[in-house]
Amino acid sequence: MSLLRLRGVEVRFDDVVVMRDVHFRLAERERVGLIGKNGTGKTTLLRLVLGQVEPTSGAVDIDRGLRVGYFSQFSELDGEQSVLQAADGVFAELRGIQAELDEIGDALASEPGDKELQTLLDRQAELLDLMEARDGWTVDNRIDTALTKLGFSDAHRACPVDELSGGWRNRAALAKILLEAPDVLLLDEPTNYLDMEGVAWLEDWVRDFAGAVLVVTHDRAFLDGVATRIVELENHHLHDYLGDYTEFVRQKGMRIKQLERQFEHEETLLACEAEDLARMRRARKKPVKGSGGSKAKIRRSRTPRAVDTIINDIYGLLRLPDRMLVAEGITKGYGAGPLISNLDLELSRRQRLAIMGPNGCGKSTLVRVLVGDEAPDAGTVKTFTDVAFYNRYLDQLDPEQTAWRAVNAAKFVREFPLKRVHRFLELLRLSEVDRNKRIGALSGGQKARVALAQCLMSGAGLIVLDEPTNHLDITAAQVMERALVRYPGAVIVVSHDRLFVQKVATKRLMLERRV
Repeated sequence: MSLLRLRGVEVRFDDVVVMRDVHFRLAERERVGLIGKNGTGKTTLLRLVLGQVEPTSGAVDIDRGLRVGYFSQFSELDGEQSVLQAADGVFAELRGIQAELDEIGDALASEPGDKELQTLLDRQAELLDLMEARDGWTVDNRIDTALTKLGFSDAHRACPVDELSGGWRNRAALAKILLEAPDVLLLDEPTNYLDMEGVAWLEDWVRDFAGAVLVVTHDRAFLDGVATRIVELENHHLHDYLGDYTEFVRQKGMRIKQLERQFEHEETLLACEAEDLARMRRARKKPVKGSGGSKAKIRRSRTPRAVDTIINDIYGLLRLPDRMLVAEGITKGYGAGPLISNLDLELSRRQRLAIMGPNGCGKSTLVRVLVGDEAPDAGTVKTFTDVAFYNRYLDQLDPEQTAWRAVNAAKFVREFPLKRVHRFLELLRLSEVDRNKRIGALSGGQKARVALAQCLMSGAGLIVLDEPTNHLDITAAQVMERALVRYPGAVIVVSHDRLFVQKVATKRLMLERRV
C-alpha cells in the first residue's frame, strides 16, 4: 500500500524545467534511495512531498493523517535549549503521562476514600496501558543510545543548540528526527558529518525502522546497506531500479546498453518512417498504374534494415495456411436493432484488414464476434488457424508473473534461440530490467508492450488488435507497424490512428453508425 504518490508532476522555476512527468510511489516499509547528479532536483522532490514546493502541473497525494519527518543537510534546528532538552522534547506527551502517574502515586499514598481510590486506580491503569503501547518506559534509553551513537559527549549534550557548529547541529537535528519516528522519514544526506560507527548505527536503525524511508545520499555503501529500491533522477525524469546500490549499478549498465541499441533502432525506424511518408506523398501526387507490383519490387530490391531483419528472423519459421478466416451473413445487435447486418468477410495470408468507422458503429462488437468472444445473432465465423487477440492478452496479464515468463509461455517463442527473442523484445523497448520485473510493477505502457509481444510472437496465423496504439509510445507503435506489415499471416485492426492504418492496412472495412 502506497503512503504517498506523485502523479505526472512537472516542476519549473522561471521557465527552467527541473522535472517532467514524474510518477513516484512510496510504500509501507520501503527504503528508497534517491540519487542523481547535483542540481537535478532531488531536494526539490523532497520539498514537493513536504508541501514546500507546489508542482507546476500534476499532483502530490499524501495519505490523510500521515506523519512525515524531514532531516535536511542544512539543519533547521536552533534555539537556546540544550541538545538533551531538544531530544527530550520529542517525548513531551510521554513525559506528561509519567508526571501524571507520579501524581497518582502520591495521591494513592495519602490513603484516599474508596470512591476516589477507584477513580485513581482506573486512571492509573489507563495511563500504564498508554505507556506500554508507546514503549514509554524506554524513553531515556532511546535518547541516550541515539546521542551516544551519533557521537554526543556529556558536554555536547548540555550545550545550547545555537552554540553548536554546523556539523554538530546537523547531528542534533538527525537525532531529534530519528527519535520522533514518523510514518515517513525523508533524509537529505544523513551520513554527512557522521563517523563510521555513527553510519553503521544509522544503517541498523533505518533497516529496523517500522515506517518508510526516502533518502537522498551520495554514500553508496549506506545505500547498499539499507535500500530496497533505487530511484535515479536523470534528465528531468525518474528511473526505478529494484534492489540496493550494487543491483542498481548492474541494472543501470544494462539499461545504458539497451538505450544504445534502442537509439540505433530508433534511427532506423525514423529513416523507415521518412521513406514511408515520402512514398505515400508521391503516391498521392502521381498514382502509378499497377503500383502495387512496383512497390513490392522496390521493397525486395532495397537492402533490408536491421530492424526488419530482426522481425524477419522471428517470422521466417512460421508455416501458415493460405486461407485464414471466412465470415458469412454476420448479424449482431443489442436490443435496439442490429449494429452489423448480413456481413460477409474473407481473409487470406498477408492480408491486413482495418475496420473503421465512428464510435458506436460496432467495430469492437464485430471484433469480439470474429475472435469468438461473442456469438453472432445470425451467420457463421470459421477460422483456419490460431487467433491471437491482443486485447485478451492485455486483460489476462498476471500481475504476479514476470514479463519474460509471460512472453516465454508461447510455444512459438520456445522454438527460437534466446538471443533472437531478446533482440525482438528490445525493439519493443522491453529491456532486460523490464523483462525481469513483475507485471504488476510495470507501467500501463510497459504492460501493453508485454501483451503486444505475446501477440506478435504467438505463432498464430491471425492477429487481431482493437486500438493497439492507445497505450504505446511512438517507437513501440513503429515497431508494431513494421512487424504487422511483415507478418506472414493475416491481421485485423481497429484504430483511429490514421497514419497507422495507412501504413499497415491492405484492405478496409467501413462501418456506419445505425440511426
